[in-house]
Amino acid sequence: QVQLVESGGGSVESGGSLTLSCVLSGFRPGRYCMGWFRQAPGKMRERVARISDGGRTEYADSVKGRFTVSRDNTKNTFVMQMDSLKPEDSAMYYCAADPRDICVASAFTFWGQGTQVTVSS
Repeated sequence: QVQLVESGGGSVESGGSLTLSCVLSGFRPGRYCMGWFRQAPGKMRERVARISDGGRTEYADSVKGRFTVSRDNTKNTFVMQMDSLKPEDSAMYYCAADPRDICVASAFTFWGQGTQVTVSS
């Protein structure tokens, strides 16, 4: 059974940091693109960052310079370090996997249950 399990969300003050982790299980060996998405109440879901199987990264303009994604394929773990957090970063954050390593939004077919991030001003 394919599973993505996120952890690390929580509540912080503006300017603080959080580290989100995503552990994958039940995946067939292969190349996967991993992504973090977020959705705030009343807003569309947006892609925050992604990292290809080969380590190529891409970030939304709103988080460039503040968020950093990394992966450890030997541990099936995908991490996003979030620094200098702002109230507008508050959202439910989802980990997602693209089993074809295409890395476009529509290719992410496996999703975690989400972890809440709340940033207070």
